Amino acid sequence: MSEHNTSGSDDSGAPSALSDRIVDALKTVYDPEIPVNIYDLGLIYKIDIDDQHVVTIDMTLTAPGCPVAQTFPGVVENAVKSVEGVKDSIVELVWDPPWDQDRMSEEAKLELGLL
Repeated sequence: MSEHNTSGSDDSGAPSALSDRIVDALKTVYDPEIPVNIYDLGLIYKIDIDDQHVVTIDMTLTAPGCPVAQTFPGVVENAVKSVEGVKDSIVELVWDPPWDQDRMSEEAKLELGLL
């Protein structure tokens, strides 16, 4: 499952509120080949929020040769930038560790008939 590293806080002083809104935004972005959102697929490895509310995300794709590797990080950045309280978003594609089905949430596995 995804790891959340957050620092800083949102306007209410609660770091988890901004983090929750970011996760909600990530759940609106779907993998182009699998009908599951990128968060539940386990493609999001790390979410960092700095004191200025700049969000840095480490994410991967289901396969290194994925045809959307060039454009998909921009889609994710835009989804996160749209979250109230986020000043900017930076998405880094990482390939280590490689993605596998064990990173998927139970909900995603159920949706895909893997449980």
